[in-house]
Amino acid sequence: MRRPWNLVLQHKLDPDLASPLYLQLVHALIHEIERGRLRPGSPLPSTRDLAGELGLNRKTVLSAYEELVSQGWLETSGRRGTMVATNLPDGPPRAIDIQAPIDRAPIYRFAPPPERPIAVPSGRRIKLDEGSPDGSLFPPEVLARAYRTAALFSARRQQLGYGDPRGSEKLRESLVTMLREERGMVADAETICITRGSQMAISIAARLLARPGAVALAESLTYEPAVAALRGAGMPVLPVGMGPDGIDVDAVEHACRRHTVAALFLTPHHQFPTTISLEPQKRLRLIDLARQFGFAIIEDDYDHEFRLGSQPLLPMAAYAPDVVIYVGSLSKLLLPALRVGYLVAPAQVIASAAHLVSVSDGMGNRLTEDAVAMLIEEGEVRRHLRKATRIYAERRDVLAQAVNEQFADMASARLPEGGLAMWLEFHDLAALRAIEAGAEGAGISFAPSESYRLDDTASYGLRLGFASHRSDRAVEAVGILARIGRGEG
Repeated sequence: MRRPWNLVLQHKLDPDLASPLYLQLVHALIHEIERGRLRPGSPLPSTRDLAGELGLNRKTVLSAYEELVSQGWLETSGRRGTMVATNLPDGPPRAIDIQAPIDRAPIYRFAPPPERPIAVPSGRRIKLDEGSPDGSLFPPEVLARAYRTAALFSARRQQLGYGDPRGSEKLRESLVTMLREERGMVADAETICITRGSQMAISIAARLLARPGAVALAESLTYEPAVAALRGAGMPVLPVGMGPDGIDVDAVEHACRRHTVAALFLTPHHQFPTTISLEPQKRLRLIDLARQFGFAIIEDDYDHEFRLGSQPLLPMAAYAPDVVIYVGSLSKLLLPALRVGYLVAPAQVIASAAHLVSVSDGMGNRLTEDAVAMLIEEGEVRRHLRKATRIYAERRDVLAQAVNEQFADMASARLPEGGLAMWLEFHDLAALRAIEAGAEGAGISFAPSESYRLDDTASYGLRLGFASHRSDRAVEAVGILARIGRGEG
């Protein structure tokens, strides 16, 4: 059956829209059906005729018709051609209006994000990060060669399908050697689970440890994403006070006697954000408390490799693997974009972690993991580390000098013996408020002081990364912030 008239659509099709033309036609026809202009059983033009009327490729119209038939809006019937479905219920579901704003509110309930927006790169601004590496230092040709080798390695062994949710065995074996030789840890491939960065590892650990009625502990100055992961797993997070030498161990014991504690989140190597190294006596007392009260210590060793001064202490996991879930990262050592982190824990715990990976991520990125393993085995990681550490040490010293010169009247700075950032603790809170209020207008962004504070007793400060920028750019940013703090700019 042929239509005696051309079909004029209320919604015009626009090839400049992001939506494909055939989907625009799908929504335009649904709109005409919904408003009653095209009634059940109404014939539609042939694909050739409608394509000619609308100035479209016939395949575009054919794709739209096929999509609408599969959804039940249209039907075909031999010689009668294509028509509006005869069995549509009264008031069919409303179609999405492709011309409507994309920020239309959903009709369903969902968990809203926190008030503070997620941290993303901010265009041309200077981003004073909390301790990121300089990705430009790692030679891209070396990375490309490693990926090519990994792809050929996996293809020849028919290992390009789904694999072990614990991650690439090749990378886990490489980590076993690194952890044994560099960090004094006894591990094997069964006690390691590869994750997409350390944040995923922290989140998995939180989910493994959460149980009804239990709480987690964290220092009053701490890593906000870890707190979010613990809370997201259903555990309230209680703050523990800090002194000049780190966490108050007596306060940890007091909390354990008042609450059922499932986890203590800790960054003992370089405390986040203050960079304090936790002394051995406190580490041993915390391990004793963990064994006494049955909680796990989540040890986030996020920047262990970068030693700018004295030799580091061994991780707590090296001498207390029964109470520590160890979180490590290769993202800072190599490139954040690689997204390679890992968990080390007893094999039974890793089996549970692998299950969580399997239901949320399926498996890891085998090509990336094998490529990283080859970089480790071929010595490229060690060579890069030596070069980067030398550069970061120089950048640290330059930034420290600038901070001491510019901020002496507002804050005190801690010169870190390792890591990728320094802590600036403010005693002039008015200056800090002025800096945080005026930084964006000056083209500088950084994590706000409140993001580090778990309770009102914590001090105020900013964590300034010195690794990811050239020294002149970081010094420029410090000078701008200091002038804002003094009310000069």
